[in-house]
Amino acid sequence: MKNHVLRPLWLVLAAIALLLAVRYLVVPSDFGVNGRSFTYGFHRLSNVADWQKFPDKYLGKEYCQDCHEEKVTENGSSKHRNIQCENCHGPAYGHPDNPEKLPIDRSRELCLRCHSQLPYPGSQRGQLKGIDPERHNPGQPCAECHNPHHPDQEVG
Repeated sequence: MKNHVLRPLWLVLAAIALLLAVRYLVVPSDFGVNGRSFTYGFHRLSNVADWQKFPDKYLGKEYCQDCHEEKVTENGSSKHRNIQCENCHGPAYGHPDNPEKLPIDRSRELCLRCHSQLPYPGSQRGQLKGIDPERHNPGQPCAECHNPHHPDQEVG
């Protein structure tokens, strides 16, 4: 072969060798290899133990039931029974010892995340009863008229 063909070829081969050498030095040996099949994943196997030690952020209704049994029971008989408390109240991780300091989001936007009418044809989300936020008491917090723990009951 001519010299003008060999030089770029050697350059490409050197670049590939450099890339493989850097990868060997930088990437941990257990990254991406899962078991005997050598299928690739997106984590290090040695990192699994680190993630198992990481505390759960969302703890579920069972955690809330210890102190808020009445509200969990009330919620259990409502249309919101399948929704975790933390969807509206935020994650239970780091719940303060003094619940008076726990901020409660009573904003209209929180309710509209689920209760805005969304016309998704062919989707179960489109079949949920929703409101038009422009016409249904605009600017007024939903909790002034509706009990979030029992949505069938009106407040007042």
